[in-house]
Amino acid sequence: MSLQISVGSNEGSDAYVVGANAAQSALTNLGAPAANLAIVFASVQYDQQKVIDGVRSVTKDALLVGCSTAGEITTEGPLKKHSVSVMLMQSDAMKFYGGVGEHIKADARAAGKVAAGKVKEQAGVDLKAFMMFIDVLTGNGADIVRGVLDSLGEHFPVVGGAAGDDFQFKQTYQYLNGTVYSGAMVGLGLTGNFKIGIGVKHGWIPVGVPQKVTKSNGAVLHELDGKPAIRIYEDYFGEEEAKQLRTETLAKLAITYPLGMKFPGSDEMLIRDPITVDEHGSITCAAEIPEGSEIQLMVGSREEAVKVAAVAAQNALDQLDGSVPKGVVIFNCIARNKLFGERSGDEIDAIQNVLGRDVPLIGFYTYGEQAPLGGEVRDIKRCNPAFHNETVVICVLAE
Repeated sequence: MSLQISVGSNEGSDAYVVGANAAQSALTNLGAPAANLAIVFASVQYDQQKVIDGVRSVTKDALLVGCSTAGEITTEGPLKKHSVSVMLMQSDAMKFYGGVGEHIKADARAAGKVAAGKVKEQAGVDLKAFMMFIDVLTGNGADIVRGVLDSLGEHFPVVGGAAGDDFQFKQTYQYLNGTVYSGAMVGLGLTGNFKIGIGVKHGWIPVGVPQKVTKSNGAVLHELDGKPAIRIYEDYFGEEEAKQLRTETLAKLAITYPLGMKFPGSDEMLIRDPITVDEHGSITCAAEIPEGSEIQLMVGSREEAVKVAAVAAQNALDQLDGSVPKGVVIFNCIARNKLFGERSGDEIDAIQNVLGRDVPLIGFYTYGEQAPLGGEVRDIKRCNPAFHNETVVICVLAE
């Protein structure tokens, strides 16, 4: 069996050229004349269609999937400039299938079900793993995951990330072959003779006392212990500081102080990112928080985040049963990038120290992650996929 994986990236002003050069760099390193699969992550700085046209001028008939990002990651670490990054795969023992579900705003769950259904229809009973690239600016990310599981089954191995737009929170893009979508979900199905390991951790630490969700509606958190939800921040920061949360984007101010929710079957609290707050003090999050849930404010620590990234990488490696990693795909929350600042490379270093510094690696900073409930994935065939925030998800492929 042969699984060959390579990564290339490029930057510049001409979107078509940057896409073509990134793909050509990956192809040169592939050690094969052509690829079966291209995974593409790109900054919204570029004309998205021109990027994809440039990549496909090199990758030709390879299945192409991917999305826009809030920052790209490669084997070299987090890239300092806006870029296009491409991972190519070629295998005589694996097959890859793509599908899209549109109109997340109208029905997020249906979009997930449709995309996964299209992949399953092509792959049949041999479908072994599923990767997803979604838009959460227009719909509930947890509902998209539910839709995927409606098609694939509740314990199917799923990983993925929510597309970004360089921290603007305006519009994101998803790619399938030669088409650029927005407000959609693209799915990738993998079949064949290969091994996969998935690591999931966040390392955020709860502070204060738990508060009960007494009123919520989907992703909108109205009341905690009968009081406006924003009070959880006002009580912690003080009312003067918290006034800013009502006038500026909550996502930018509270990104290192997310909300944590106790969740059955998870070793860690499930994180929910606050995005906006309205005049009544209701907080809109990246995914729903059910009434009756217990919520705590969470605090980020660089040291803890680096430590758990290495733990997640080791957990993914352990699932390979001794096989050597051939490629790594990382879905890493933008909050973690903001937490680390100039030291964002520390986390990727910790992962590479476990998995191998020369193993081809691609990833991006996301607006949400999809993966089994953390913190330790013990049996990938009995996992419970969920929508995460502020979490690092590491997917490792091997022969």
